[in-house]
Amino acid sequence: MPITLEKMQAHELVDRMPENATWDDLINEIYVREVIGRGLEDSNAGRTMDVREVRARYGLHECLDE
Repeated sequence: MPITLEKMQAHELVDRMPENATWDDLINEIYVREVIGRGLEDSNAGRTMDVREVRARYGLHECLDE
């Protein structure tokens, strides 16, 4: 489900960016905010998996630095 755009938040985002920011920089910032927002929604709704389950599903080895 898309997160609703609030114009004030969009203006604040643009205002915080450096003067030499590019359209790609803006698109990246918007994308990152969207992905983090969706992740937080999933986490708050309990739609998460234990990292061991994800690793097993995709055949990944456990990291040694955990």
